[in-house]
Amino acid sequence: MKPHTLLLAAGLLFAAIPTGHAADTAASKAANKATDHTAPQSTAQPSAAGVYRFAVGDLRVTALSDGTLPLGIKPLVKGLPPERIDALLAERFERDPLETSINAFLIDAGSRLLLVDTGAGQLFGPYGGKLPLSLAAAGYRADQVTDILLTHIHTDHSGGLALDGRMMFPNATVHVGKADLDFFLNRDNIAKGLQPRHYDEAVATVAPYVKAGKVKPFTDRSEILPGVTAIPTPGHTPGHAFYRVTSRGESIEFWGDVIHVGPVQFPHPEATVAFDIDQDAARAQRLKRFAEEAGSGQLTAAAHLSFPGLGRLTRDSDAYRWVPVEYRNRD
Repeated sequence: MKPHTLLLAAGLLFAAIPTGHAADTAASKAANKATDHTAPQSTAQPSAAGVYRFAVGDLRVTALSDGTLPLGIKPLVKGLPPERIDALLAERFERDPLETSINAFLIDAGSRLLLVDTGAGQLFGPYGGKLPLSLAAAGYRADQVTDILLTHIHTDHSGGLALDGRMMFPNATVHVGKADLDFFLNRDNIAKGLQPRHYDEAVATVAPYVKAGKVKPFTDRSEILPGVTAIPTPGHTPGHAFYRVTSRGESIEFWGDVIHVGPVQFPHPEATVAFDIDQDAARAQRLKRFAEEAGSGQLTAAAHLSFPGLGRLTRDSDAYRWVPVEYRNRD
């Protein structure tokens, strides 16, 4: 006798119930499976690489995840007592260390393919390094990228440029603030706040492009590509920069590291982080940019806010509040 058909109708589930010899066979197989340690294991995969696509005017923009890492907040944040940091995290049902995103962004302009930051590459050990997976999942190859817009030279932004001296984006020109090139590629600056590790990593990842003549530094606010404006925002690093990309009356700003810890620095923008090379300048940049952006409706992309890192800034009494974009999954 054949099993009855499995039916789902009017909210009722009717399961097939084998009878006779079929029942004996099914029971035997079930028993064997329960004791068979060679039975197939689950094929479930870890979380897929992050890809989130959206439009800005005629541009096709994609947020790409390079992964996340647990970031120790109390040792990192400067200017707030530990108990205040814990309280701010608790308000968001979060705790220290805070799982922190590493985001990059791809801009398909048709004739050009722009990548804002490159993730950490292999330099963060088990954390980060997922940008190539995300890029492939988005349907692109590294050799298609024509321009890389570095917000600054820090490992989690420039670390994906090269691997073992080989340029991972062989056809791309790197755009970066000249002050960062001068600072991070000069060992003498170790006496001026440059960490030896950051020097070594900059030499490993940025220098191959310099040697190949594929770096275009900028010094002032300027349109470096059609519709792409570099906006120097020194402080976190000497050559840190925003990028504003505009198309058909719409725009998006890429913020780099003007903010690291949203739950703390939106209510307390005066708080700095240990990674800020010039603490006072970094604080001043954040206060200035937040005051300019709040309530403007400007779409913003942030490197370390939870993926996809997209939202807008608004005022919240004497502080600020981040409003993430609404999620969309449609053409």
